[in-house]
Amino acid sequence: MNDMLESHSWQLSPTEAVEVQRHLREQVVIADRFPWPLGTVAGADISYDQRTGMLFAAVLTFSYPGLTLLSVCQHQAKSQFPYLPGLLSFREGPLLAAILSRLSVLPDLLVSDGQGIAHPRGLGLASHLGILFDLPTIGCAKKRLVGTYRMPGEKKGSMVPLMGVDNRQIGMVVRTRDRVKPVFVSPGHRISVATAAALILQLTGCYRLPEVTRQAHHHVNRMRQDWLAAHPFRQG
Repeated sequence: MNDMLESHSWQLSPTEAVEVQRHLREQVVIADRFPWPLGTVAGADISYDQRTGMLFAAVLTFSYPGLTLLSVCQHQAKSQFPYLPGLLSFREGPLLAAILSRLSVLPDLLVSDGQGIAHPRGLGLASHLGILFDLPTIGCAKKRLVGTYRMPGEKKGSMVPLMGVDNRQIGMVVRTRDRVKPVFVSPGHRISVATAAALILQLTGCYRLPEVTRQAHHHVNRMRQDWLAAHPFRQG
């Protein structure tokens, strides 16, 4: 079991949740503070079923740099928090925190399909989990939540800064495949912007998403499909 170094209730009002974010963001470390060479990297993702309100979460741990799948840990539960922009971690965080608590050993690095500090209050899901477990994390999102940027070049490896409203760099917009939409990379905790972007490129093969979150994405979608097939009376 992995105890959370920082804990709080997940059963909060939106106003209380915002206050938790403002408190936790003060503890985020945007500098390289992780073991090197990395031995393991994990990918985290969640799938949501609108019809039933069920959430399906998984953390897949891989060796690094070989990316051999070492373990899969999953959890599913009914959503207990509404969908509110900027508060996604209070909807998805409880499931991923439950998984991380159950892992026999935490990964050296966790990549989340979501935001790190590229968030309205500087505390996306990757940063939130990183603070709770003092875990190096990266957010790698398919869409921009906040910030401004110019489009990177068309070749894989092209990247440009993602800038916040105070003209502070909050991430990188990274082209992971030639002429394919870029991804939005932001440090979560205990990693720098430059290193986060470089590692995402190293973790990306012939697909747009890094392999660790790509496989996590497929896993949670299978979880959702299997659950719905076993509970047909809950659909519609």
